[in-house]
Amino acid sequence: MDLFLQQTTNALALGGTYALLALGLAVVFSIMGLINFAHGELMTISGYTLMYAGAAGLPFAVSVPLAILAAMVAAVAMERIAFRPVRNASGATMLITSFAVAMILQVLFQNLISARSQAVLLPDFLSDSVRVGGFVIGVNKIVAIVATVVMLIFLDRFMNKQKTGIAMRAAAEDFAVARLMGIRANTVIAGAFALSGLLAGVAAVLWVSQRASVDPLMGFTPVLKAFIAAILGGLGSLRGAVAGGFALGFIEVYLAAFLPQEMQEFRDPIGLGLVVLILLIRPNGLIPSRVLGAVKV
Repeated sequence: MDLFLQQTTNALALGGTYALLALGLAVVFSIMGLINFAHGELMTISGYTLMYAGAAGLPFAVSVPLAILAAMVAAVAMERIAFRPVRNASGATMLITSFAVAMILQVLFQNLISARSQAVLLPDFLSDSVRVGGFVIGVNKIVAIVATVVMLIFLDRFMNKQKTGIAMRAAAEDFAVARLMGIRANTVIAGAFALSGLLAGVAAVLWVSQRASVDPLMGFTPVLKAFIAAILGGLGSLRGAVAGGFALGFIEVYLAAFLPQEMQEFRDPIGLGLVVLILLIRPNGLIPSRVLGAVKV
């Protein structure tokens, strides 16, 4: 029982990070129809900011807001420089643009910083652990779970109470009608990218706090997992992104913990097989977006 609770805590921490990243993808996709594969590079920018801030001797409490702010500024700049010129192009063009942005940033990281992994200075308390009943839980995992809950509450309030958030929801429902009602497209889209940068920045801090290092490809694997989570939850659905992120986290952690040792090398294929099985049962995801039509096979 203790092992099950221990792994459930780990799954909540990992699933929360996936959920934040999947939300960042879903926010932009719901408005622009763009899967931004450069989302992972926002994580990397945030990770390097955390590294340089720590090397400069800044307190961790100052480094974290700086790292998140860097991801938000980079996301808005990315929209203004790379995606706004192709906003009215086809989905394929925007997708290729996102790949191009990701590759350009990765090359810049490798040539201007280092191709090798760099250590990030973290406060000692993040490597501590606390005993709860019969199991031990890392402080970094507690921080990850708490940060995820806070961000989900903030996002819910923002999207339902704030003017910009309500405008984003209206644009996601029907952008053409929203513009006729006086909502400015540039403001809404820039706000969506800033929000995705905020989510990527928070996810990056949580990711780095468990690994204490950053490298030019740091964001690739998390954003790939976030894409799978977004599909699993229902592409374009914010609630679905959260559900998909946690579902993928639970699948990965439980398979790593409870799959027999001789089958561990097949863990990833089995995990993806379970995702495909869920999608066969619910082809539009766990919580489909209301504005996307049913997928016809």
